[in-house]
Amino acid sequence: MIFLQDCDDPNPLIRALAVRTMGCIRVDKITEYLCDPLRKCLKDEDPYVRKTAAVCVAKLYDINPTLAEDQGFLDALKDLLSDSNPMVVANAVAALGEINETSPHPIIDMNTVMVNKLLTALNECTEWGQVFILDCVANYSPTDEREAQGICERVSPRLAHANAAVVLSAVKVLMKLMEMLPSDSDFVVALSKKLAPPLVTLLSAEPEIQYVALRNINLIVQKKPDILQHEMKVFFVKYNDPIYVKLEKLDIMIRLASPANIAQVLAELKEYATEVDIDFVRKAVRAIGRCAIKVEQSAERCVSTLLDLIQTKVNYVVQEAIVVIKDIFRKYPNKYESIISTLCENLDTLDEPDAKASMIWIIGEYAERIENANELLESFLEGFADENTQVQLQLLTGIVKLFLKRPTDTQELVQKVLTLATQESDNPDLRDRGYIYWRLLSTDPVIAKQVVLAEKPLISEETDCLEPTLLDELCCHIGTLASVYHKPPTAFIEGRTAVTRKSLPARVPSLNGGSPSFDASTPGQRQQTVIPNQDSLIGDLLSLDFGSPSGPQSSYAMGSMPPPMTTAGQDLLGADLDSLIGGGSSDLSGHSAGGSGGYGGGGYGGGGGLADLVGFGGSSSGGPSLAAGNTGLLGDIFGIAPVSAYSVPKQVWLNPGQGKGLEVQGSFSRKNRQVTMELTLTNRALQGMSDFDVRLNKNSFGLTPASPLNVRSPLPPNQSNEASLPLNITADIAKQNPLTNLQVCFITYFHSLKHQQDIPLFFPGGAEEQHRCALLCLSHTHACPVRRGWLDGEGRLFGYLEGHFQR
Repeated sequence: MIFLQDCDDPNPLIRALAVRTMGCIRVDKITEYLCDPLRKCLKDEDPYVRKTAAVCVAKLYDINPTLAEDQGFLDALKDLLSDSNPMVVANAVAALGEINETSPHPIIDMNTVMVNKLLTALNECTEWGQVFILDCVANYSPTDEREAQGICERVSPRLAHANAAVVLSAVKVLMKLMEMLPSDSDFVVALSKKLAPPLVTLLSAEPEIQYVALRNINLIVQKKPDILQHEMKVFFVKYNDPIYVKLEKLDIMIRLASPANIAQVLAELKEYATEVDIDFVRKAVRAIGRCAIKVEQSAERCVSTLLDLIQTKVNYVVQEAIVVIKDIFRKYPNKYESIISTLCENLDTLDEPDAKASMIWIIGEYAERIENANELLESFLEGFADENTQVQLQLLTGIVKLFLKRPTDTQELVQKVLTLATQESDNPDLRDRGYIYWRLLSTDPVIAKQVVLAEKPLISEETDCLEPTLLDELCCHIGTLASVYHKPPTAFIEGRTAVTRKSLPARVPSLNGGSPSFDASTPGQRQQTVIPNQDSLIGDLLSLDFGSPSGPQSSYAMGSMPPPMTTAGQDLLGADLDSLIGGGSSDLSGHSAGGSGGYGGGGYGGGGGLADLVGFGGSSSGGPSLAAGNTGLLGDIFGIAPVSAYSVPKQVWLNPGQGKGLEVQGSFSRKNRQVTMELTLTNRALQGMSDFDVRLNKNSFGLTPASPLNVRSPLPPNQSNEASLPLNITADIAKQNPLTNLQVCFITYFHSLKHQQDIPLFFPGGAEEQHRCALLCLSHTHACPVRRGWLDGEGRLFGYLEGHFQR
C-alpha cells in the first residue's frame, strides 16, 4: 500500500502527510493498516511528524475506541505531554481533550507535575496551542491556595495576547482559580484589576468579535461585577454599532449601574430612547425602569424621565413606559401614584397586550384613587373576546379588585366579566380563574378581600439573571459557543456519548472569617432576585396549598386568615353561581346539598364548584369506609390474589423534559397484604429539590398514604432516591370515571439559593421559589401514556399523565 511506503519516506513532511491521510480514511481495513505506521510516527525524530501523529490518535479513537486503547495509543499520547517540543505537547493536549469528551471514563489524570509541564510549554506555543493548554489547565483543581496563586501568576501574562481566544481562555482559568482564593485578599483584588483592560480591549475589535466578547463579559459581570465596575463608559453605544452589539451593551450597562454612575447611565438611556431603531428604543425604555428598581436613589429621576418620554406621544415609547411604570409601582407602592392621571390620558393609544395588561393592573390596583375607574375598565371589556389571554386575565382580576373596593356601583360590571370568562371563553385558565373568583365572592367577601387584595411582595432588579448553578457552569465554558448561547453544551451538542458537567469550585470564605457579604446597592455584592414575568398574573389570585406538614402552612392554620364565616346575607352575586358552576344548591356558609366542603374546607363549597375545578372532590358523607386490614374490595377490583409480596417493574411516569427536571419512576406492589407505591425520584434540574410529598385524590379504592413520603431532602441535582409509600384503604370512596383511575399528586418545592421562604401552591407573583406539582392519573388499563402535564407555580393545569395501575 502506497501510504505505508510513504510512512517510511526520508522526508518528514511526506511521512506526516501519509499518516494524516490514513487517519482521515474512515474504513476498517485502512484502520488496521494504520496501527504500525502510527506507532512509529508517534516516536518519530521529527517534531512535525509527532504532532501530526498525535492528532491522528484522536481520529483513530473516534473510529475505533477499543482498538486505540488495546494498541496502547492513549498511553503513547500521554507520553507526548512530556515532549521537548511545545507544539507536540499542544497537539497531544488537544487530542487527549477531544478523546476525554467522548470517553466513558477520564483519560487525563491531571497533577501538579503535568500542569507545570504544560505551563512551561505555554510560552512557546502558537496561539491555538495556547488555547488548548489553557483549556486543559482550566480542568485542574489546585491542591492549595499557594498552588492556585502560582498558576494565576503564570497564566495572567496571556491576558496581553493579541488573539481574543487566548485572552478569553486565560480569563476562564483565572475566574475558576479566583473562586479558590479569599475574595478580599490583596492578590484577588490585584488580579481583578488586571482582568478589566484586556476585556475592554476586545471591544475595539470587529463587531463580530465584539459580540462574542460582550456575551462573555455578560457572564463575567453577573459573576463578578466588581471587575468592570469602573468601566461603564466603554459600554456606551456608538452610532455605527450593529443592533446586536447595541443590545448587548445596553444589558451590561444595566448590570453595572450603581449610585455612583446612575446619572451617566440615565443621560445615555434618554438619548437612546430617541433613536430610530424600535427594538433598541424599547429596550432603552425598559432599561430606565430597571434602573429605577435597582438603584432606589435614582427612582424619582427615572420616573421623571419616563414621563418626559410619554409626553413625546410616540406610541411604542408610551406603551413600553407604561409597562415599566407598573413594575416601579410594585417596587415603590404609594409613592409615585400621582402620575396615574398622565398614564390614563394615553389609554386610547394602547394596542399591545403587555401595555394593556399593565394599564389594567394599575387601574385595578389603585381603583379607589381613580374616579372613573369603572368606565376605564368597561372600555376594555367591550372587546373582551378579541383580547389577548394576558389582557383577559388581568381584566378579570382588575374588575374583581374594583368590585371589592367599590361594590355599590360595579356589581353589574363584575357580573358581566365573570359571565364572559366562564360561559363565553374557551380558555381553561380564564374559566378556572373566573370560577374561583365567583365562588370566593359568593362565599365570603371578607375572605375574598384578604385573598384578592392581599399585600404583594416587592420586586427587585435583574429580570434575566442566570440561575447560579447554570452561571457557574457557563463560566467554565468561557470562550466557547456555550458562553455565546448562554446554554450548557448539552443543550445544543448532539451525539456525545458522555458529557461531563463542569462547575466552579466552592467559594472560599473571605479573610475576615465569614462569607462575603452582599449588599443590594454595592456593585459586585448585590443579591440577585428576579422580577416576575409579565404573564405571572395569577399572583393576584389565591394563596392555597395542600396542607402538607412538610410544606408551607396554610393561611388558616397560621392564623393570618380567619375561616369563612357563616353569616347570612353574603351572597353578592345571587343564585346564578351554582347554576353556572353546576353544583348543588349553595348556602351562604359554602356548604352544598351534595356534601361537606371540598378542597380547602367548607369555605370553598361542596362537591361542585371549586372542588371540581381544582380536581379534589368534597368528602362524601355517606361513603363507605374500609377497615385497615380489609383487602376484599381491593382484591375484587384488581383481581389480586392474597400473596405476601409482589412488585412489577418500575415505569417512567414522568420524564424530566415534561417534568421540568423531576423524573418519576414507579410501580405498585403488595407487601404483607398492604399495597405499596414504589418510587424512584430523580432530580434532573440544575438546583436542588426538597420537601417532597404525595397526595391521593378520593378514589374508587379508598387508597390514602399511610405515612409521609420519606425522601432525602434536599435532593441534589442528578441524584436519585428510592422510596416506598405504604397505602391504606381507609379513606372515603369516591367513584371515578373510569372506575380504575387513581389520581396521584406529587409535590416538590424548588428553593432558591438566595431567598429561603416556603411558597404555597397559588403564590403572589414575584416570589423566587417555584412550586411544581405533577398530577398523574394512574389507570388499570394497559394503554400507553397519552398526556403529560404540570400544575406550575402560577396554578395552571397543563394536562394529565395517563399511567398504569398494574398487577
